[in-house]
Amino acid sequence: MMALVLALVFWILAWACNIWLSASRWSDGWPVRLAVPLIFGITLLVLWEGLVRGLGVSPVILPPPSSVLQTFAASTETLWIDFVQTVVKGALRGFIIGMLAALVCAILIDRSVFLTRGLLPIGNFFAALPIIGVAPIMVNWFGFDWQSKAAVVVVMVFFPILVNTVEGLRASDALHRDLMRTYSASYWQTLTKLRLPAAAPFIFNGLKIATTLALIGAIVAEYFGSPTRGMGFRISTGVGSLSIDLVWAEIIVAAMVGTSVFGLMAWIERRVTFWHPSHRK
Repeated sequence: MMALVLALVFWILAWACNIWLSASRWSDGWPVRLAVPLIFGITLLVLWEGLVRGLGVSPVILPPPSSVLQTFAASTETLWIDFVQTVVKGALRGFIIGMLAALVCAILIDRSVFLTRGLLPIGNFFAALPIIGVAPIMVNWFGFDWQSKAAVVVVMVFFPILVNTVEGLRASDALHRDLMRTYSASYWQTLTKLRLPAAAPFIFNGLKIATTLALIGAIVAEYFGSPTRGMGFRISTGVGSLSIDLVWAEIIVAAMVGTSVFGLMAWIERRVTFWHPSHRK
């Protein structure tokens, strides 16, 4: 009971601190924008640690953060090997292949009414396929190494990027397109000077969605066949051997990678689409 009371008091104090910071005159500054989520995250970790230890929760069910961090520090070599196998070899390569294929297909669809009416409905159908159905097929086709994981990632990221790019290419203003025709601009000149820049916010929306899907796809695909390394392989074997600390360490790596890549994509978007109204101050 005492642990619950202390946890509640700590939560209230942290909540009040965040409210005060958000309402202060410094709320627009980057230190406060960084401090608010940092305080919230530390609060969750402290509550997690206190409740698990105070209520005597078994580490097999939920280990405390301190135990997870100890395992993380002691398993850096294993975590690095799994990171290279899953993220660099599987997710990154699949993301690049899927992105390039989606951009090329989007331009082809934009030039062909037949592909617009034929490929997009098929794309929506494939986008609805569950990953647990696609992954075993890809493992059967491409083997147990990173190639099958990259293939799953390609399937997962291709259609979100494709659909967003096609919609973005249609988003340019009709008056601007008429102006380009007045200047006798070719299709490719109109595409590179007008339509692709106008489609950039849509493309980056698809890319940000795809970054998360790529990591999820690579990890889940490893459940259906993998060498003796990889984040998905380590999570599945860790659960089977009750090494829950190592499982949470892998989850931390996945969360850090996903957050970093999403943040990098958002940073690139702000630099490329600085002219867009959503980025103007």
